[in-house]
Amino acid sequence: MLVLIILLMMISFALYLIALKYVTSLYDRQMYERTSQVLNSSALGIEKQLREQEELSFRVFSDEQLQQSLAYLKVEDATAYQKAIQRKKIMDRLTSIAGSEKLVYSIMVIDREKHALIGGNRGGMAQELQDELVTIAESANGSNIWYVGSDRSLYAVRQIRSYSGTTFPMDNLGTLIVRFRKDRIMEDFVQSSGDDNHLIITDGSKIIYPDQPLILEGDLAAELRRPESYGLTMVGGNRYFFTRVRSSDLGWTYLNMTPYDSMFRTISFVKELVTVIFILILLIGIALGVRLSRSITRPIEQLIKKMRKIEKGDLDNLEEQSLGEVPKTSQTEVEHLQRTFKMMIQRIRELINQNYAKQLVIRETELKALQAQINPHFLYNTLDSINWLAKVNRQTKISQMVEALGFLLRSSLDDGTSLITLRSELDIVRSYVTIQRIRFEERLDFQLEVPDEYLDALIPKMTLQPLLENAIHYALEPKIDTCHIRIVVAAAAERNGGLDIRVEDDGPGMTPEFLTNLRQGRVQTRGKGIGLSNIEDRIKLTFGHEWGIRIESEPGARTAIHVRIPYRQGEDNDV
Repeated sequence: MLVLIILLMMISFALYLIALKYVTSLYDRQMYERTSQVLNSSALGIEKQLREQEELSFRVFSDEQLQQSLAYLKVEDATAYQKAIQRKKIMDRLTSIAGSEKLVYSIMVIDREKHALIGGNRGGMAQELQDELVTIAESANGSNIWYVGSDRSLYAVRQIRSYSGTTFPMDNLGTLIVRFRKDRIMEDFVQSSGDDNHLIITDGSKIIYPDQPLILEGDLAAELRRPESYGLTMVGGNRYFFTRVRSSDLGWTYLNMTPYDSMFRTISFVKELVTVIFILILLIGIALGVRLSRSITRPIEQLIKKMRKIEKGDLDNLEEQSLGEVPKTSQTEVEHLQRTFKMMIQRIRELINQNYAKQLVIRETELKALQAQINPHFLYNTLDSINWLAKVNRQTKISQMVEALGFLLRSSLDDGTSLITLRSELDIVRSYVTIQRIRFEERLDFQLEVPDEYLDALIPKMTLQPLLENAIHYALEPKIDTCHIRIVVAAAAERNGGLDIRVEDDGPGMTPEFLTNLRQGRVQTRGKGIGLSNIEDRIKLTFGHEWGIRIESEPGARTAIHVRIPYRQGEDNDV
């Protein structure tokens, strides 16, 4: 269960990471599209400005005064003074043009004699750079070339060719170099991309803008080789989201770098927060899983421990509260198991107690039967001698009493049979009545009302004779008049397949209080034979708890004892 909970949590966390990655990539794509739009707009604006500046270089190139002055410098017979005047005119014209253009830093013309004529800001230029720009201009054959110097200065370079009116001799008159104010060209477009954004413009080998770029040229080359046009990069230990577009006109590359942490601060916070929440949920889930699994396994372990004790037969020390407090109505499967197990233990105890009680009853019956078996052969021989002597002296009643007593003694002995037929039980009753009639004569009126169809019913041995003996003791002996005692056998009304054997008399009866005490076993009887409780216990042991004895009594009128047993026929089927 714990592994399952962890697995489900990990699957949920993996799905969260996949969804987060997808959302992040989607957001990156949208950022790229938005940033690329800004970059394209900036590139278009910058290149529009540069095309306008190309028109400026063309105007300078085609200026009539410059054409004439430069053409005059080619005249071989011109004096140095005349050439100086022409150079002065060229510089004045260049200054005039540069002063009217806010984006122009300086305009330089290098004539055929390598004289540098400057208008505007008169900052110097290294001779090596001049020679390089002249060479570049010659290779372009009069076309405008944009050039970035080592100091990141932006130059427009072109060769000045001669023309006059409608004739185009296209002679080389010199080289035009226009240096622009790069910051003024790009500042409006750079500001439109945001304060936190870093715009980098490169021609592929050199960085054009800014003068102090965020990334070095060596690192920039690696960024330009990336196949992706957007993504994340590390610069100076910080993460940046870069977007790259390439100009189709000039071939320049525009690279926008935005600080990733500042741009995605909220998203990063949400990602970290959700991750922490997922980890907390995972830990809480594991803790709850441990608690849940322990709540299931701990009662089961206790249950198994008690079962093992029972398996070993250790029932003496098993207390009912050993499993703890078990609810009466089970809520879970484990509680249902505990409740069922506890009920089973209680039922086992009840069966043990019942078996113990049965053993006590059997022992008591065996003891009383042993007490009655006092040297039976000696008693039989003695009774035979008395019977022979009574017959010799023609004492018929004595002979009958002796024969009846001998039959009773033989019947009372334990021959291993616990169930006998009702016919045999009634023979014992008749023998006992024979003796009592000789004793009480006309005071005893005994009747049997037993249908022949019930004579083969099985009944515990010595069941009716003790009841008849009780009737004589408690109903006949205290009475002066004739006592009517009868035994009636009929089908039980309240149970199908049962018999109701009623032993009733018209003696003094019993009060309800006495009858209650008798049922509860709180009456000390005068007899020493087999009592009512013994008879009822033997019936219950033989046939079950639903069978037994029921007593009815009316003070001064009658007493009836109902023996209720199932109607069984055949051999002894004692369980």
